Amino acid sequence: MEAERARTPGGAHKAAAIGREFGCVGTWGGGEKTVRRGWRAPAAEVFVVGLLATVALLVMAFGAGAGLLPSALQGVQFVQKPVDAAPSPVHAAPDRDKPAPSPRRDQDDRLLGGLLSPAFDDYSCRSRYASPSLYRRPSPFRPSSHLVARLRLYEARHRRCGPGSPLFREAVEHLRSGRNAARSECQYTVWTPFNGLGNRMLALASTFLHALLTDRVLLVHAPHEFDGLFCEPFPGSSWTLPAGFPIADFDGTFTMLSPTSYKNMKKAGTINGGENPNVTAETLPAYVFLDLIQSYTGAAFCEADQRVLAKFNWMVVKSDVYFATAFFLMPVYRRELARLFPEKEAAFHHLARYLFHPSNDVWAIVREFHEAYLAGADERIGLQVRVFPELPVPFETMYGQIMRCSEQEGLLPKVAERNAAAARNTSAVSSPDGRKTKLTSILVTSLSPEYYERIRGVYQANRAETGGYVAVHQPSHDGVQHTEARGHNQRALAEIYLLSFCDRIVTTAVSTFGYVAHGLAGVRPWVLLRSPSPGTPAEPACVRSLSVEPCMQAAPRQMCGAAKGSDIGTLAPYVRHCEDVHGGVKLFS
Repeated sequence: MEAERARTPGGAHKAAAIGREFGCVGTWGGGEKTVRRGWRAPAAEVFVVGLLATVALLVMAFGAGAGLLPSALQGVQFVQKPVDAAPSPVHAAPDRDKPAPSPRRDQDDRLLGGLLSPAFDDYSCRSRYASPSLYRRPSPFRPSSHLVARLRLYEARHRRCGPGSPLFREAVEHLRSGRNAARSECQYTVWTPFNGLGNRMLALASTFLHALLTDRVLLVHAPHEFDGLFCEPFPGSSWTLPAGFPIADFDGTFTMLSPTSYKNMKKAGTINGGENPNVTAETLPAYVFLDLIQSYTGAAFCEADQRVLAKFNWMVVKSDVYFATAFFLMPVYRRELARLFPEKEAAFHHLARYLFHPSNDVWAIVREFHEAYLAGADERIGLQVRVFPELPVPFETMYGQIMRCSEQEGLLPKVAERNAAAARNTSAVSSPDGRKTKLTSILVTSLSPEYYERIRGVYQANRAETGGYVAVHQPSHDGVQHTEARGHNQRALAEIYLLSFCDRIVTTAVSTFGYVAHGLAGVRPWVLLRSPSPGTPAEPACVRSLSVEPCMQAAPRQMCGAAKGSDIGTLAPYVRHCEDVHGGVKLFS
């Protein structure tokens, strides 16, 4: 899930053009609300603040009458927090006895501890510098000074070699002529998308890490459905392939049978490994295709392979997995990666927060939903439910697993243990141990509406016990995944970010959507494990992940230098098998 036109891979699109738009449904204490479809960002942030403050005053004075509220907020039932309720540790009221945050600290928050460059303006991409403290808990991970320095060096290289530069035009001419130049100042990695949005974000972050490690320039092939999702991440240049690029048919050119595939070149003997002295840059084709889709991830993670790939000035990468983990197992990169990411489990967290900034259209969706439904909650619980076609778990089985997980881990508020005083006095509600009742917002993200409806129904039926202090929301439910539709992808991106704003996150096993959300948040999720069969409940229902990192689901079967048959999950003390995919591996700190 912004010069007023956002710089996206093809230019921003008006919010009113987002697919079939973004219907948002939610309840506070039983009152249902539908956010209007399509939302245009206001001309200035101060207008939003003033509008919300005015709405709040009108509500307190006259009640939530539809005639008093702007169209986006009509129909909502506001639940006032008890005046003497203890402030949330996330959204606590400012302590007037403490000094105001210093400008330097504000700047540090704005730039994510130096991760982001200050070279952009505030309006071309409103999400980039949106203060993280307004939306989620402070990150437990701080970027290393070496990572910050390397990112600034990368940005300078991207400006020097990126689209529109003389060096880029020269490199394109070499590509067009079919030649791989022997000595080129700039080398390029072109990423092309494959599979769903979560897969794409994981693969793109991995591709950028490889570019960072090998001094390449990352460029993005952005088809129609990818357009309008993200802002440009690199100041002074673009990451989007310009019109007229010599390779046009990416889908038809880059397949598993492509003769330019590195894997197929090795099989055909076109190249014979990095130890062959006859393999020089001039003897190589104009570009190489690195096919890292699922079972082909073992094709390029030997040091000899990396030496050959380094001789290609143009590389095209296609993948649907998070393959960054493999670099941490390669001796050639270990020292540099240890300096970039001292806390290894924060690798994707830093890469994603640097690269991915929702376009102004998507951010308008995120911000409106957050302000309307999540901002006032003391605790936000995110529940991501994904049922895959290859394992069609029935609704009752999956719902039962969610409830068992919640009971086991104490995640969702228990209606049976709420103080009955809530039904009599919602202005000062206490739990049995004397603590003040907190306002809890449950965000459900799913292609299906049934989980939201069932959970909402439970809390509506028990309002006497909850006092309306539990709210359940679901932004959208498209029914089926439509990766080919830009509107669907914009809604999916908005929901990934909304889920990442939650304090506690429950995700579904194997879901890359969930990986990205908890990775952005920097939190370790509870993972709903896969059932052995559609009708058999998973046991246990869920486990707490020991790492923030996504899982590399299709890990290489064999890493070069390791003994034959060795377990890849035991090759380094900071790599273990994933909780949800035993054959996969992930990083731990």
